[in-house]
Order: sequence, then structure tokens, then C-alpha cells
Amino acid sequence: MALSRRQVLLGAGVAVPASAILLARAARRDPALAPSKEAVVREATTVLAAESSVDGAGVRLRRALGGRALGMLDPFLLLDEIKSDDPNDYAAGFPDHPHRGFETVTYMRDGAMEHKDSVGNRGRLGPGSAQWMTAGHGIVHSEMPKQERGVLWGFQLWVNLPAKDKMQRPRYQDIAATQIPEVAGERTRVRVVAGDALGVTGPVNGIATGPVFVDVALERRGIFELPLEADHASFVYVTDGAVRLGSRRREVREGELAVLSEGDAFEASCDADHGRFLLFAGRRIGEPVARRGPFVMNTDAELRQAFEDYRAGRLTSG
Repeated sequence: MALSRRQVLLGAGVAVPASAILLARAARRDPALAPSKEAVVREATTVLAAESSVDGAGVRLRRALGGRALGMLDPFLLLDEIKSDDPNDYAAGFPDHPHRGFETVTYMRDGAMEHKDSVGNRGRLGPGSAQWMTAGHGIVHSEMPKQERGVLWGFQLWVNLPAKDKMQRPRYQDIAATQIPEVAGERTRVRVVAGDALGVTGPVNGIATGPVFVDVALERRGIFELPLEADHASFVYVTDGAVRLGSRRREVREGELAVLSEGDAFEASCDADHGRFLLFAGRRIGEPVARRGPFVMNTDAELRQAFEDYRAGRLTSG
């Protein structure tokens, strides 16, 4: 089932109070919220096409980060996109599996997923909703499609945790679509999941890497600008159409990931009929990374302990 142009531009059809949109529009016109003239604009240094892959119990997906071409971008470990209207591509889902030492972020554009875990949490992610799960010392959970037909379109991001936080208690932030602020500007529409953008703050909070996560839709001649912390790594994944990034206006198309250079400002524009992308930024951790399967630690010894704890039933007890 193809998305209409209106769906592409307006996203998942999330209802946002008119007062919030008016406030956002006013904020968008405030020059103080745009990068300064002296700001160093981040450029697209590397552009890579997402790789076809299969994960879970047989889910077909595109892996933009964490694959053969780009293994990680500190603190980001993985970005997957699931998008299909064929149930054979997604129905098997992601049955019970463990995690330790990092965070998983699920963001839905269309369709529905159900989350269950070993400590009794359960929730349903519908269009426009998000979940930020801090696995900490350990969790066993499942993520299963809750539909038999239609488009399932979602993303999963993995974010590393610093060593001091890897063995903390698991934490969930389940965010309904209506909790994510949406900013309407001239030829732009922006959903702010985490961090500050255009005068609003996303609902995700208390994350060690201080992330920014925004979902940006641009019409032709639309422009989006955002200050970014200079010590944050950042990248863009284009989900629809095409956009141009940075002062050099490098084109990045649907299904491509762009690694961004150093700097304290981000710029994107659109020459095509439309463009939509996810922008991620986060504070670098700068520690050794040992990862295998569902565990991300700092040393091989810690990895072996994680597997032993899982086999012995100790993973979720900390």
C-alpha cells in the first residue's frame, strides 16, 4: 500500500493541539533558534545505501547502520528499517530475546508492534509512537507485529551506554504519538522525539548520551536548520524522496544514510517533490566496545559473563 504525498508530508496523522502548532510556528520564526552566522555547518562526509538483511525470526529489513559498510558511529550501534505491505516479510517478528548494556529505540511510522518482557511490561506501539528502552543489566523481551495485513513501517535504533550505566536497572519510556510535539513551519513539518528543536523539547529524557532525534518532512524548497552540540556525533537517514545536506548541498536519497562532519549547526533543504529524514545526534562515549549478538559491553570478559548469566537465568536479576 503506497503512501500518499499528504501522508509523506504530514507523517502518521498524529493529532496535535492547535495551540502547540501555533507556538511551534512562532518559535520557528525566532532567529535565536536558528544557527548563528558564525556556526560551522555539518556536511555529509559519507553516504551509504542501507543493506538488505534478515533478523529476528525471519523479518526482512534494511540495515542502515551496524552492517558491513558501517559498523557503528559512537554512540550509535545500529539502525534498521522495516517497511513492507507483505506479511511474509514481517509476521514472524522478534520473539523472546535478551539485551544487556545498551538502549533500543523503536519508532513507528505505520502499523503496530506489541512489546512484552520478562518483568511484566507490555505495550502497543502504533503509528507515530516511540519507545526508548534502556536494557541496563538485562531484559528478555519480544517485539511482535500486531496486524495480519497492511503496511508495517518502523525503525529500530541501538544506542550504547557508558560503562558506568551498563548494569543499571532496565527502564522504559513508552511514548504515545500524541506526546511527540510536532512543529509546523514554511514547507516543513518536524516531530521532536528527543532533544530540543525549534522551540520545543521531545518527551524522551534522562538519557546518558543527551540525544537529539527528529523526524523532518520537507516540501519542495523547504529548509530545516538546527543548532547541534559540537561534541555530538550525528547522522541522517532519508526515508522518503531526497534532501540536500549542509552548505555543499550534497544530495541524499531514500534508503541512504549520511554521516555528518564536525560542527555546531545542521542544514537540510529539498529540491525534489518532497523529502523526509530522521536526524540523530548524540554525545560520544569514547570507550572500548565489545559486542556480540544481543549484548554490548566494554570487554570480552563482560560479554562472556553476559552469555553465562543468560544461560543461568541471572541476566534479568542484575
